[in-house]
Amino acid sequence: MTGNLHWNSSTGSKPIAGSSTPPKVTTASLTYLRYVSAHLVKEAIDAFDKLDDFNLRDEISFLNLVDALCEYKHVIEAEELCFKKKRDINNYELLGINVEGTKIYNMILRGWFKMKWWRKCRELWEKMDKRDVQKDLYSYSIYMDIQCKSGKPWKAVKLYKEMKKKGIQLDVVAYNTIIRAIGISEGVDVAVRLYKEMIELGCQPNVVTFNTIVKLLCENERFGEAHKLLNLMFRKGCEPNVITYHCFFVCLEKPREVLKLFDRMIESGAQPRMDTYVLLMRKFERWGFLRPVLLIWKKMKEQGLSPDEFAYNALIDALLQKGLVDMARKYDEEMLSKGLSSKPRAELGTKLQIEGSYIS
Repeated sequence: MTGNLHWNSSTGSKPIAGSSTPPKVTTASLTYLRYVSAHLVKEAIDAFDKLDDFNLRDEISFLNLVDALCEYKHVIEAEELCFKKKRDINNYELLGINVEGTKIYNMILRGWFKMKWWRKCRELWEKMDKRDVQKDLYSYSIYMDIQCKSGKPWKAVKLYKEMKKKGIQLDVVAYNTIIRAIGISEGVDVAVRLYKEMIELGCQPNVVTFNTIVKLLCENERFGEAHKLLNLMFRKGCEPNVITYHCFFVCLEKPREVLKLFDRMIESGAQPRMDTYVLLMRKFERWGFLRPVLLIWKKMKEQGLSPDEFAYNALIDALLQKGLVDMARKYDEEMLSKGLSSKPRAELGTKLQIEGSYIS
């Protein structure tokens, strides 16, 4: 957020050493952002007020300050700065700063969202109505996402219908949110219809759109349709990512299908993450298959990934399940030599260390 503090973003050049020119949008105007990132809120606000020395305390710098406060979860302080009476002594209105504008409310709404303070989100949303603050596309997108994440997708659908009544045109971000919400509350078929409507209205889907529908189809065990959508992604040049494949891996229940898709994933250039390998090893361990676990472990090493404690523990559990104690002990010792935390296991005679003492 703060960028290079010695770079003049308004001119694209570095300030001349020893120059007496006010450092516009450089160190002076970005110092308060550095303070926010260090969670020094009072110092950040003081630094912002000192921008008057360079005639830089304006609406843009104020919006940057509020946005930074919300980004770093200092939303209480952001609200106080904007809405409490003490703001008047800072002459914000004289500086042309509109603290009752939609942008300010959107930033604070997003801040409460990041903190998952759902009650505060609702109160701010209602306050926007009471104070006649106009809600725009971004306002609705944030609040629809809030409703989904707080477990109330049907309320997100209601907001979507409200947007349509107001004539607000949705972008791909808003569509992605409502497709997920309507899929959960009204079913995958309704979500697919909305996806088609989105395309008809000229809004092109992105990888998040496809992933949302793939996940809904997989959760409803409609794997044939999900695979067709996967193929469509390739045809449209919208490359599936690791999340696309995770949607399948979580839900598929046939070992051969999982391995075949895993091979396709690697061949297509989508790089599995460490949690991909752990997910697959745990899945095959639950099914009681050791050979695929070893195959996936080998593939992980070939891809140049260094296994973390979750990968080691998945492998060790799979080996112990098949009674291969010596091999499991070898990997247990290997992970400990790397400083990774091993689970205490009776089969290996390992113990849990707590504050210098050992317990079985």
